[in-house]
Amino acid sequence: MTRTIYPRSRKVRVLATLGPASSTPEMIERLFVAGVDAFRINMSHGDQASKVPVIAAVRGLEKRLSRPMTILADLQGPKLRVGGFAGGRVVLETGQRFVLDRSGAPGDATRVELPHREIFEAIEPGARLLLDDGKLALRVLEHDEDRIVTQVLVGGALSNSKGLNVPDVVLPMAALTEKDRSDMAFALDQGVDWIAMSFVQRPEDVAEGRRLIEGRASLLAKIEKPSAVARLDEIIEGCDGVMVARGDLGVELPPEAVPPLQKRIVESARRLGRPVVVATQMLESMITAPTPTRAEVSDVATAVYDGADAIMLSAESAAGAWPVESVAMMNSIADSVERDPGHGDRVHFTITKPDPTTADALAEAAKSIARTVSAVAIICFTTSGSTARRIARERPAVPIMVLTPKLDTARRLGLLWGVHAVHTRDVASFEEMVAKAKRTALRNNIAKAGDRVVVCAGVPFGTPGSTNVLHVVRIIGDELKRYSTES
Repeated sequence: MTRTIYPRSRKVRVLATLGPASSTPEMIERLFVAGVDAFRINMSHGDQASKVPVIAAVRGLEKRLSRPMTILADLQGPKLRVGGFAGGRVVLETGQRFVLDRSGAPGDATRVELPHREIFEAIEPGARLLLDDGKLALRVLEHDEDRIVTQVLVGGALSNSKGLNVPDVVLPMAALTEKDRSDMAFALDQGVDWIAMSFVQRPEDVAEGRRLIEGRASLLAKIEKPSAVARLDEIIEGCDGVMVARGDLGVELPPEAVPPLQKRIVESARRLGRPVVVATQMLESMITAPTPTRAEVSDVATAVYDGADAIMLSAESAAGAWPVESVAMMNSIADSVERDPGHGDRVHFTITKPDPTTADALAEAAKSIARTVSAVAIICFTTSGSTARRIARERPAVPIMVLTPKLDTARRLGLLWGVHAVHTRDVASFEEMVAKAKRTALRNNIAKAGDRVVVCAGVPFGTPGSTNVLHVVRIIGDELKRYSTES
């Protein structure tokens, strides 16, 4: 099976959420065959115990296929909600006054409990409060430490425990709740490869996440609040990857502001050399329909043209009626876009200037040399994955095959554009490096006899951050027979 589906013909990665519709080993394998490169576990739904067999199923597939699999655990983050109502539901009229307070009494059409002290501390007159995913909007008139008096800007029905968004102020609350800390510890113990932090507001949130992770996984920051956009580059520099979480961005910002912001986040992440995921509602109609709308297809294609590292399915694969078809459709759209002769030019609209380091200079040179000598692949040896990240940032026209002796590194590379990671034994000499590069390229259908490949590594071997060698080699017809069968 691996011969027919690997390496993927496309370079953008597909990240799919697992859930009730896709949690069995059989379904997970079907999703992988259809095109999934990495799997997302949403910690917002279900308990920790329910995640154990799902993670085990992915690792079982990894073992059967001898193929590193990437698992991302997505933390819920701080969820702001109003309290309950005496009748379970009220209707707010546009223009009326409505109070949010710290009383625990059931609410009515004039007031409701708001059990979040931090909002009372940070809110200011004129700020907006959005309820029920933005369906209702309030404007703050006045407040004290126990009451926030508002005017209803957009009315409607409001029921118990609906969500609340505060787009206009930075709230003095941690990005990690007690539930998040527990879920993070659980996910790390289960050996996931990426931890996604929700509702990041500032670089300090990312620093706290890094401190807790202690290097046991890579950290992805979800950009879904306007306050995060204000310090975007600082946040991106502090994390290992970033996600354009368009759902909550679309609640806290006008819908028309999201597309240009998506492009800005993608561009910033690429410029700073961090993988970027575009997520939310990409093929939303396929939750219930076997085919997407043409607008959704165009939306996915735009993310691919912009050079995103990965595109994500949420409810489409987790709870929809057509999970395999959703993955296959996303795979097909990405394939089609990348076959467009204009794709390469559009991907390079973002200028990624190399830092003044040997490693960055060689990454840029590897792309240029591969194009000049018509190499079919760039092959790099890495321990930490930094060489692969530098080369992927350049968006070369050929696949990037990464050889690493560290399984956790191979797994974490599953979100990187164009990367085909292989877990292999370490090498001790330059000659062994070249031989292993050729042999592995042949076995993984990256190259064939007569092809040239560009090999990139660091000498001495096993020293992170020491990339200092580029070597162009041609693969000879009997190469596979002459080399040993060591892998």
